[in-house]
Amino acid sequence: MEKLTKPKMIIMLLISIITTGYAQKVDSEFSGYIETSFIILLLLIAVTGVLFLLESQSEGRSILNLMPQLLWLKDRLTDAKPVEKEKDILLDHDYDGILELDNNLPPWWKALFYVTIVWGAIYLLWFHVFQVGNLQDAEYTEEVRIAEIEKAALLGPGAIDENNVTKLTDPIALSTGKETFLKHCAACHGRGGEGLVGPNLTDDYWIHGADIKQVFLIVKNGVPEKGMISWKSQLNPVAMQEVSSYILSLRGSNPPNQKPPEGVMVNFN
Repeated sequence: MEKLTKPKMIIMLLISIITTGYAQKVDSEFSGYIETSFIILLLLIAVTGVLFLLESQSEGRSILNLMPQLLWLKDRLTDAKPVEKEKDILLDHDYDGILELDNNLPPWWKALFYVTIVWGAIYLLWFHVFQVGNLQDAEYTEEVRIAEIEKAALLGPGAIDENNVTKLTDPIALSTGKETFLKHCAACHGRGGEGLVGPNLTDDYWIHGADIKQVFLIVKNGVPEKGMISWKSQLNPVAMQEVSSYILSLRGSNPPNQKPPEGVMVNFN
């Protein structure tokens, strides 16, 4: 019975792990299937080669002993004529003393060329003739649809957004909104909302509107062209409602060092 060396055991373990993970992806898209197969093949070839060399060294065999096999493999892959036989494939072309050889195309190149032809035929049939797989635009549409479903499931029914948000007046909610404001908003709008880099939030002039829905939308999506980031990835809808309500509660607080008015005057009556 052949001795099961440590490198061979590692190779077998690696193959079992990779194939197990690959088997779990049976529902993946066809293109991803091929990409995964190609990556796995390259990994197996690389790892097998390294471990083979390590095993040879551990058994006291020199890498030089492998040279005949490596040269044979090179000849099979390149199909190159030895220098002493080049006269047999010499063409009659002579360009300023530069001669041309009629070498065959390397077998490895021809193999890849044939593979691309087969792959192109499979791709054409899979995506355009039988339409089993989705093209990029269809994949994008489907991923957006799934994301919307997951988003709705995560937020649950009655989730707060810019269409149904209401202004809060509860002291506890406003206190929580103040904490959020001081942590995330004060750097640009000032601790009292007086305005620094961002506009003054205590006067009657507003750039994007002073309704709770408008303020909530600005907090949610930000104003990238003005340098304000979107907070929807860092604050949940309740936190955005609380901080928006707190911002509106700052009107008329008259803090010191107020920034000059910006935007359009809003009539709150």
